[in-house]
Amino acid sequence: MRFDRKAYTDKQLVDLYSALLKPRMIEEKMLILLRQGKISKWFSGIGQEAISVGATEAAANDEYMLPMHRNLGVFTSRGIELNRLFAQFQGKASGFTKGRDRSFHFGSNEHHIVGMISHLGSQLGVADGIALANQLKENKKVTIAFTGDGATSQGDFHESLNVAAVWSLPVIFIIENNGYGLSTPSAEQFRCKQFIDKGIGYGMEAHQVDGNNILEVHQKISELKESMKWNQRPILLECITFRMRGHEEASGTKYVPQELFEEWAEKDPVTNYESFLLAENVINETEIASIRAGIKTEIETGLEMAYAEEPIQVSTEIELADVYADFEYEEVAPSAEVKEVRMIDSVADAIDLAMAKHHNLILMGQDIAEYGGVFKATDGLVTKYGKSRVRNTPLCEAAIVGSSLGLSINGFKAMMEMQFADFVTEGFNQIVNNLAKIHWRWGQNADVVVRMPTGAGVAAGPFHSQSNEAWFAHIPGLKIVYPSNAYDAKGLLLTAFEDPNPVMVFEHKALYRSTNEEVPAGYYNLPFGQANLVAEGNQLSIITYGMGVHWAKKLVSEKGVDADILDLRTLVPLDWESVFTSVRKTGKVIVLHEDTLFGGIGGELASEISEQCFEYLDAPVKRVASIDTAVPFHPNLEVNFLPQKRLETAIDDLLAY
Repeated sequence: MRFDRKAYTDKQLVDLYSALLKPRMIEEKMLILLRQGKISKWFSGIGQEAISVGATEAAANDEYMLPMHRNLGVFTSRGIELNRLFAQFQGKASGFTKGRDRSFHFGSNEHHIVGMISHLGSQLGVADGIALANQLKENKKVTIAFTGDGATSQGDFHESLNVAAVWSLPVIFIIENNGYGLSTPSAEQFRCKQFIDKGIGYGMEAHQVDGNNILEVHQKISELKESMKWNQRPILLECITFRMRGHEEASGTKYVPQELFEEWAEKDPVTNYESFLLAENVINETEIASIRAGIKTEIETGLEMAYAEEPIQVSTEIELADVYADFEYEEVAPSAEVKEVRMIDSVADAIDLAMAKHHNLILMGQDIAEYGGVFKATDGLVTKYGKSRVRNTPLCEAAIVGSSLGLSINGFKAMMEMQFADFVTEGFNQIVNNLAKIHWRWGQNADVVVRMPTGAGVAAGPFHSQSNEAWFAHIPGLKIVYPSNAYDAKGLLLTAFEDPNPVMVFEHKALYRSTNEEVPAGYYNLPFGQANLVAEGNQLSIITYGMGVHWAKKLVSEKGVDADILDLRTLVPLDWESVFTSVRKTGKVIVLHEDTLFGGIGGELASEISEQCFEYLDAPVKRVASIDTAVPFHPNLEVNFLPQKRLETAIDDLLAY
């Protein structure tokens, strides 16, 4: 292995050696602790330390790093206290995830590190968002994201690199090409010989370095960073290395030919660099021993502190409290001035007002700029706020949701418009595993609003008509808003922009232009978790939301039924007390929604009503919903799919019970 010291001083060379040695010595200790049963799992980066350390030492301390399994050197090079790092590995309360996640599945905004989740590749879209925030701040900072050769097969890899290229984002995407994805060799993972060949497909500059040579890694990233200050662009950097241990220790290495271990052992990044320093008379054996002794003392001290910490105390109250970031709702009352508008107009007005109030709010979505979005909710906003804040996106839902999170991490608010709620499946992982869990995992909020044009009744067929709110109501960490009218749509959407948590706002497409309503001019908001009693009666209660409110009002009026109609308005949080109050008054209840019956949120409502209000019920709780098929295209089939006719039967049955 050839090292070129260039203009490095002796001190710089020794500092790099110390930084390289620390993760190696920690890992050697961790492997002992693993065998002793004192930690439960370990993903070893032995043999790959030069990539993590070289990259992090080349970066400024306020430049974000997005590491993966084998990047312990990122954490140690950022100066994270070892007692906290070891507490994290042991599941102690002082660890970064309070025992809720393991190993390197955490981040620290203080240290400008954003940890991975198990779904490989998803951190790359987050890197895009962080880089976009830096670009908007004009601070010339670079973001560095790591991924493995196996993870390059993930859709997130393609989407994230594509978005970064289209937007000229200052991200260095480091591919650690170590020969294996768990046990699957590279030949069975991909056909390309080298990853730098992929760069041309994205219009992206690509470089390759010896990932075991710390000076080569450090020099290349330093050079790239300097050039990216003046020519902002993404760069793919392939680091050739080898995984000297199993994917994780339990998996072993029997599937790897022994001769590969022998070949790569001779390329060990620590021993080779140490030999170079000795040969150059930069360091001597006594100094090496001193550095090792210092690191060993630091490790032992950190372990003693982590061991001394009491086992984590279980508290359901704390677990629930950490699901969401704190949000103190402050009411802004509506003005007396009103204007008759459609629901789509109130949505557009809310977005405009939010953009004016929150100067760090960025809008993203397919065709939302000059075209104004397929439903015209953002029409004219690009002229008013510019293309840096109103951004057309490629068809890359996963990368854009990830970018929304990255923007939040780096001090911005983000709104993403799903062109149709159906298309959310393309960004599902980012929403349910990144946005929803990040605050509970390591205290980082996700200040993101995802708007979801939803619902049937417009003969749009099975891929543009789904009601999928129940998918997300099941996921702790998300808030779910579903207005039924223009007044609520505006007030709730403005609250969603205020809330620092991820909020999914479902807007029924068939309501956008079908009704007009008086809506206050100017800014006002509405609290989450507060249902609206839109009609009062004593014969029965209809608990519903969205389009169901209109079906219920029409049918109750036509039939002359004396009924409570409770519009939930938000599904998470849900106003249980208003539900129970209505049920206790009438004794008969219908839970109505457009979603299909099985697995819909109506099942949760019916169950909770039965548990909490059983002694008040004069009849079984009725659930009325769409039939359990996909949404059909033909209007006659769609009418049969939707629940209006079954609602009338349910009302008659309950009244006669």
